[in-house]
Amino acid sequence: MSSKPDLRKASRRASATEHKPVWAESLKRMYDSVVGEGVPDEIENLLKKLDQAGDPE
Repeated sequence: MSSKPDLRKASRRASATEHKPVWAESLKRMYDSVVGEGVPDEIENLLKKLDQAGDPE
């Protein structure tokens, strides 16, 4: 077995990143906007209550 890298696989990976599907950039923008929204106050309060209920202090 050769220790040389498989150039065919590297070439396929490079070409896949060069030719992104049309929807890929739109999906990335949507994901970034959702991540940037943060956690709603109601969910954050619920998580705090759950954390406090789980603390054996």
